[in-house]
Amino acid sequence: MPSTPHVPEPVAADPSSRVGRPLLTQSWLDLAFLHWAVEPEKVAPLLPAGTVPDTLDGVTYVGLIAFRMHQVGWLRLPGVPYLGSFHETNVRLYSVDEGGRRGVVFRSLDASRLIPVAVARTVFRLPYLWSRMTVRRRGDILTYSSSRRWPGPRGAHSRIAVRVGEPVAEPTELEHFLTARWGLHNAVAGRTLYLPNSHPRWPLYRAELIECDESLVAAAGLSPPAGEPVSVLYSPGVAVRFGLPSLTSAALPAGTSPEARRAGLSNDGKPQ
Repeated sequence: MPSTPHVPEPVAADPSSRVGRPLLTQSWLDLAFLHWAVEPEKVAPLLPAGTVPDTLDGVTYVGLIAFRMHQVGWLRLPGVPYLGSFHETNVRLYSVDEGGRRGVVFRSLDASRLIPVAVARTVFRLPYLWSRMTVRRRGDILTYSSSRRWPGPRGAHSRIAVRVGEPVAEPTELEHFLTARWGLHNAVAGRTLYLPNSHPRWPLYRAELIECDESLVAAAGLSPPAGEPVSVLYSPGVAVRFGLPSLTSAALPAGTSPEARRAGLSNDGKPQ
């Protein structure tokens, strides 16, 4: 773990800057957010170099997020209606890098379309996995099911059912911390990249967990959750824009100026 301090940027319900020219566009729909508290030292070894667990009052979290991905698009091209729309369930942790940028780290992303899985694994080196998945709604109850196909471990699964409650007028500090994440950290070829995103403020609803039978968290290298989640939320969704990735400070060459390190750039102003 790096010895330099990681002073996080403030938690904010809105992104500090908007993505102007997007690398990717997509919509996240019908999201169920489940979170369990975990000790930071237990997840620190699972994070990319140059990042440490992001904490709130000394605690960090593991999230199990199920939703519908809708019409992923490249650059400013229209979203792809079939291959770009699929179901997804991910296991994620919370990170902060040496520049103070808060993000998420995906330990696994189960998705129901093989071609997007292959592209994400090859191009972005994200741990996508091909799974059979369904999302069904009956009244105010949503049920998300997944069963892993490839690459494994086969049989890893989840079945989550939530009842949607009242809208959240003002999210708590914890709810902002868990949902207002404006980037992701990911290890690629021995370096850690930060991929920023922006979207409108989350419309959040309280939710009641009716069923949770899952093995995805353990399959992602974490201890199985103990007890009920500390937070259960639902959102109808948002439209999202991802910007160009940059290196974290730890991955930049020696001699890079402090200003460039905060931006994730070398002294010549380019990601390396």
